[in-house]
Amino acid sequence: MKKIMIFLFCVFGLSCSTNAKGMPLVEISTNYGAMIIELNAEKAPATVKNFLSYVDEGFYDETIFHRVINGFMIQGGGFSKDMTKKDTKKPIMNESSNGLSNVVGTIAMARTNDPHSATSQFYINVANNTFLNFASEANPGYCVFGRVIEGISVMQAIKSVPVGNFDQYQNVPLEPVIINRIRRITASDLESKNISLPTENAVQLPSTTN
Repeated sequence: MKKIMIFLFCVFGLSCSTNAKGMPLVEISTNYGAMIIELNAEKAPATVKNFLSYVDEGFYDETIFHRVINGFMIQGGGFSKDMTKKDTKKPIMNESSNGLSNVVGTIAMARTNDPHSATSQFYINVANNTFLNFASEANPGYCVFGRVIEGISVMQAIKSVPVGNFDQYQNVPLEPVIINRIRRITASDLESKNISLPTENAVQLPSTTN
């Protein structure tokens, strides 16, 4: 196993004067713990608006991370605990050309082969998957719209769960990884939990195993 210490410098291609505060925050509560996500509404406005619309409606409550591939990503937000696919809103336009990169700890929209087919499902990168970035109109990539700022250990725990097949689906956790709920939170909420927002664009993440 190769351990790599990841440093994300200006992880979303923002200028070094950019202040992370003021961006929308959500908490993804799972049966493995909670992750705090900072959403980049400046770089991915339509995607963040769409994601928050599902959050505010409670759509993600009692859904699961249904696809887990260690060394790649963890995907959820579209299936109930019994692997029933949920009905969604209309797909959104792909904002993958926004300059944000599919690196460790970022959250992005899942989609089909149609570049503009993303609805509710998202994934969190557990490795540097820059091959998923926008390259051209012919190779549009996948839209990153935020990053994990707290709870990387939860992400690492989820990526390591045993998986198998369920009907036509592969890489399904053998025991459900449940998203209890996703809710908006504020900087004040974080302060009450003794969590500080990042004040620098160099974010050090724990070692990852690929």
